[in-house]
Amino acid sequence: MANLGKFRKLTAEYQGVADFVLVYISEAHPTDGWAIDGNVFQVSNHVSMKEREAAARQMSAMEPQDCPVLLDKLDDAANKAFAALPERLYIVNGGNVVYKGGQGPFRYKLQEVEDWLKAYKEKEE
Repeated sequence: MANLGKFRKLTAEYQGVADFVLVYISEAHPTDGWAIDGNVFQVSNHVSMKEREAAARQMSAMEPQDCPVLLDKLDDAANKAFAALPERLYIVNGGNVVYKGGQGPFRYKLQEVEDWLKAYKEKEE
């Protein structure tokens, strides 16, 4: 959640260069699991898609985004395929992964994504 404000700024600046999406996966710090004291985002483990959707809506209300928010299925297929927990950035170009960021929050580098997008934009101009 801490990086969503920065992500929104990035999407606003590069919306003409790329399409952005967020994929809401299983909750990293559920209240009934590995909870963090003082976490403002209070969500339990999702047991239904309705719960996952409600959690995504709550996240979006706290930090609105200008891109679609997609939901991973309860089997966490996208999370597993992209090793996304708790958060990770990818750039896909022409159906190929051209950037795989480090696992967040400590190796989540929005600046690397911005650098890639800037170079791509300059190359296309």
